[in-house]
Amino acid sequence: MPQPTFERPSPQAPLVVFLAVTADTLVAADFRPRTRRRPPGPYRRLLATPGARAFTLGNLMARLPMGMFSVSAVVMIAGTRGSYALAGAVTATGLAATALVAPWTARLVDRHGQARVAVPATLIAALGSLALLLCVRYGAPAWTLFAAYAATATTPNTGGMARARWNHLLKGDADALHTANSFEQAADELCFMLGPVLAAFLCTALFPQAGTLVGVVLLVSGMLLFTAQRSTEPPAARPRPTAKAPLRAPGIPPLLVVCLAMGGVFGAMEVVTIAFADTQGHRAAAGVVLALQAAGSCAAGLLYGATKPAGPAEHRLPWCVAAMTALLTLPLLAASLTGSLPLLALTLLIAGMATAPTMVTTMTLVQHRTPEGRLNEGMTLAVTGLLGGIACGSAAGGWAVEHTSAAAAYGIPVTAAAAALLLTLLPPRRARAAG
Repeated sequence: MPQPTFERPSPQAPLVVFLAVTADTLVAADFRPRTRRRPPGPYRRLLATPGARAFTLGNLMARLPMGMFSVSAVVMIAGTRGSYALAGAVTATGLAATALVAPWTARLVDRHGQARVAVPATLIAALGSLALLLCVRYGAPAWTLFAAYAATATTPNTGGMARARWNHLLKGDADALHTANSFEQAADELCFMLGPVLAAFLCTALFPQAGTLVGVVLLVSGMLLFTAQRSTEPPAARPRPTAKAPLRAPGIPPLLVVCLAMGGVFGAMEVVTIAFADTQGHRAAAGVVLALQAAGSCAAGLLYGATKPAGPAEHRLPWCVAAMTALLTLPLLAASLTGSLPLLALTLLIAGMATAPTMVTTMTLVQHRTPEGRLNEGMTLAVTGLLGGIACGSAAGGWAVEHTSAAAAYGIPVTAAAAALLLTLLPPRRARAAG
């Protein structure tokens, strides 16, 4: 019986088999590595919405001066009149006038359309800023400064109009709308982070009126570009006779009180941080320290928008405010225990990370509870609540600095955040029953 013979395989045989199998697999799979792309992220999908990039660019240009005007006014008035008290009084008057006029401007925007109302309202505000500039430049009486700056109260709520456009374009897509709200909150933080720095640079490097002048140019140019995008503008809608005003809509008043308390956090934090930096002999660094807080909020807002939050916004808001309250204790501890400005800056960066998620959730609730056709008015009311809280927080923070110390005054933002937390916990059942 013949014995079987075994031929020693050549060294190339395994390679040939591997290549053959691999080639067969490639042909069968027919995948194309050079044409396959990663799926776009949530922000790329958001900005791929037709017309979104154009109105976003215009809105950012118009929104940046919101962080410039008050700093520019203070530097311009104090530098020429030698009085920070006068500068503070003028800007406070403008803030109060804005709180009164802004909801009416927003109501007109909802009823008659963004382009028809926002452009003339912006031009009136621009004329007010230019009048202030001229009054300061040519030594006009002090009362003219108050009158001129009060005229800037007609400035439309650019952030609210952008959110209204997203709500119109993304209606029915809750996840995309969450991303849009987060994007707009991050844009707010970015503008309030860069605006004061740009204003201070222009006023000191060029001439005292430069910050106001550049702010007017950006505001008017941005608003014209924004309102020119008519394809994305939400249609003007007259409210139904039976529809309630946003101020009386179920669930809105408790949110406005929460906004008032959160505004107290922001107003007190700004004043107290400037005072603390001054006590350390580094007052010029206060702007950078506050910018770090805005940077933390901006980064957290973008991250928050890229995720899909669990549960309804009503349930998320108390958790967001609780996180903000807890993180705000870090600057208090850093200032009280160490007195280190660099450590304080680090804790403000961390504390700022809770701001954007809280504001995004709050604005989402405002959108849900505002009657149809009056969205811009509802969101402007929320901003008005924030402005009122900022004014109260600034006053409370200044009082605490004068009567205690700058380090101890960091307890004011913590107290305001704790009050906001209590407000979110007390009325939820009532708000749900009404809504």
